[in-house]
Amino acid sequence: MRILICDDDTLILEHIYKLLKYYFESAHLKMPEIISYSNGESLLMDKGSKDIVFLDIEMPGMNGIYVGNELKSQNRNVIIFVVTSYSEYLDEAMRFHVFRYLSKPLDKQRFLRNLKDALTYYNTMTQIIPIETHDGIYTVPSSYIIAIEAQGRKVIVHTIQKDYISVHNMNYWAEHLPENSFFQSHRSFIVNFEHITDFDHTTIHMFSNSFTAYLTRRKYTAFKNAYLLYLESTR
Repeated sequence: MRILICDDDTLILEHIYKLLKYYFESAHLKMPEIISYSNGESLLMDKGSKDIVFLDIEMPGMNGIYVGNELKSQNRNVIIFVVTSYSEYLDEAMRFHVFRYLSKPLDKQRFLRNLKDALTYYNTMTQIIPIETHDGIYTVPSSYIIAIEAQGRKVIVHTIQKDYISVHNMNYWAEHLPENSFFQSHRSFIVNFEHITDFDHTTIHMFSNSFTAYLTRRKYTAFKNAYLLYLESTR
């Protein structure tokens, strides 16, 4: 994991670094790589993975709104914290799905609580799922899975790269996928919330409308509530 901090205020850079260090040491977790930048240009030039980013809005050169949009275009799963004194930027920041909005001066307990949420979300996204087929076992991050579909006796794992014919049944998948990201919307479909485009009472459109799953009417309310809870956890 790599955590990046971008702020033109060196005191803020140091403060966030100390809070991160405190959290990982207190939780007895391995300290991730933490990189600090004083401007958006340098951050975007970083060639390494950008898993969690703490991003100031008002900086010389590229502002944080532009940088945030660029980061999301490079990696839709990057977790971005906007850190600023100016609440008027909230609407613009929400457009690129900022994970949390943190106000300066930073409140320690709120920072640590939101960091914990971000790490939980990151671990869910990066969880590796084994897909066993008659040809072998393939592993993919859970975020790559669009949906599981039953077609007669055949169970298909649809991923963003390709489809796999699983040797396991739907009950197996319902038990082994992360509960906060997946939902069995129909006896023939388990869907990944991350790839949902829109839905109505009977149909779920996914992956930029290139995939469609069924939604049982009696599950509509439970599905809607679970999906809204998922969206809240990613804001």
